[in-house]
Amino acid sequence: MSDVPALGLLLDVDGPVASPVTRSIAIPSIATDIVALANAGVPVVFNTGRSDQFLKDEVVGPLVEGGLLPHARVFGVCEKGGSWFRITPTGAGDLSIDESLFPYPDLVTAVDDLVTERFADTVFFDRTKRTMIAVEQRLDVASDDYLAQQSVIDRAVIDLCTESGLGTMWRNERHPAPDGSISIRLDPSIISTDIESVRVGKDFGAERALTLVAASGPVPAVWRTMGDSRVDYAMADWLHAADYEIAHVDVRPADGVPEKPYPVLTAAAALTNDAAGAVFLRRWASRIVEGTAPDDHPA
Repeated sequence: MSDVPALGLLLDVDGPVASPVTRSIAIPSIATDIVALANAGVPVVFNTGRSDQFLKDEVVGPLVEGGLLPHARVFGVCEKGGSWFRITPTGAGDLSIDESLFPYPDLVTAVDDLVTERFADTVFFDRTKRTMIAVEQRLDVASDDYLAQQSVIDRAVIDLCTESGLGTMWRNERHPAPDGSISIRLDPSIISTDIESVRVGKDFGAERALTLVAASGPVPAVWRTMGDSRVDYAMADWLHAADYEIAHVDVRPADGVPEKPYPVLTAAAALTNDAAGAVFLRRWASRIVEGTAPDDHPA
């Protein structure tokens, strides 16, 4: 694949690719179209807060079964840049981990105990994470019930961090350590809260993603990013600052669309999350396979 691809894709997983209800690829065309785009030479990177195990369980299989070809450049950048691997026709490649991001062992234990003792009826402790801590809504718990408890759980975690002398950021609040430092960010989504290093983020993941793409072949000048939360705009921000031509797809714009120096794309008002993601992927796949420019206005 010597020619520079017409497009590159940087995709959040929960929301635009995996259903936030089933936590899996629930719309078959999503995997079909991602495979078609990758086989046509488009680099595809999943830039997610999810663990490598989640991607292996829920994303890799459908792509392999969909006929991913050896030349396809598909990567998983997990835990917002903390770990990464290539996805090949035979499955997941070797995993790399940024060991400098390993969470504090005592805090891992404390959060695990907190979930078990106080919140096990609402959330579970995600044991697949390697470079961060996460608590996630149980599948048998209604979204409204989880969201009503999320802030209570988050504040209990902040208290644990404070007791351990660790400074935290959460929403618009800052809780510095005694020395004034902040090392941990709590990043809530509609189904979970990640407790992570302040170094990671969707921009950190985007930088990691472009490094992987550049090491594997030509880097497109044109990129599309896709996500379901405000933090996902950070990957488009990073690409824009690096002088790539970028547009961002927001699959849940009702949460508020910020002013940006690049186009922000949305689907029809009734379509959100993976239903909206599927529409854009289908349109891009149709255009790229035809050999024409990506079309950002899905029918």
